[in-house]
Amino acid sequence: MKKLALSGFSDEISPVFDEQLAAIREFGLSYIELRGADGVNVSDLTASKLRELKEKLRAAGIAVSSIGSPIGKISIEDDFPAHMEKLKRTLEIQKELNAPYLRMFSFYLPAGKAPEEYREKVFEQMGAMIEEAARWDSMLLHENEKGIYGDTAPRCLELMQAFSGPHFKAVFDFANFVEVGQDTLPAYESLLPYIEYIHIKDALRNEKKIVPAGQGDGRVKEILSDLLHSGWRGFLSLEPHLTDFTGLSSLELEAKERYTKLDGKSAWKLALDSLLALLQTIPEAKEIAL
Repeated sequence: MKKLALSGFSDEISPVFDEQLAAIREFGLSYIELRGADGVNVSDLTASKLRELKEKLRAAGIAVSSIGSPIGKISIEDDFPAHMEKLKRTLEIQKELNAPYLRMFSFYLPAGKAPEEYREKVFEQMGAMIEEAARWDSMLLHENEKGIYGDTAPRCLELMQAFSGPHFKAVFDFANFVEVGQDTLPAYESLLPYIEYIHIKDALRNEKKIVPAGQGDGRVKEILSDLLHSGWRGFLSLEPHLTDFTGLSSLELEAKERYTKLDGKSAWKLALDSLLALLQTIPEAKEIAL
């Protein structure tokens, strides 16, 4: 039986992996979502670097909840065969790190074009990636990122209805839905059967600003209360985005200056404290595993 547990993107603390692990231990957590370490994206780790990280994780007593990969975060018009080779390497890394999940996306679409024009190609390529994950007995988690095919709840639902199963489920990201004008409550209600993993960040719709959990328009408390009451258990993964950090510009098509000048560790602690305070108001969150 799965437990409720906290994780997070530790590269927002510092690009230096030793500093990431030290802070995560100081915060009392036992998991990270691995996206970058010492300036290297997780999908680009060499064999020697991967061995080094594995040893540091083991020594720190920290496990990887998910690979925060960039898989699927390319244009639908980019070189897909080359991207499939990247997926295979990333699946290999996932297995080496004993991570249960690999986060991915459903391709950026050309600006000004209707998503429906690219549906067939998106589904063809998504299907190929999920087939590859099946060969590794791995689970891909689709994140509702801004600007990709699956950035709204209806298109996320299309993907889930077509592919959901033992190798493909959903990450629910509150702030990303807010930022594309999607009301999070109907999104949650439609995607609930497919939600495997939660990214914790909130946003203010009118100000286009990322804020700590519960301080925005994401209806975080309402949705988490219902989710946990329904019996769902899994990872709540902090993705603070409250300050500029190394690698931010590579993660967003239109990266903008964050709204706070906090350093990475302080911003991460603010995000964590805000989530913990919110969870204290939800009876079903009392048994959370740090």
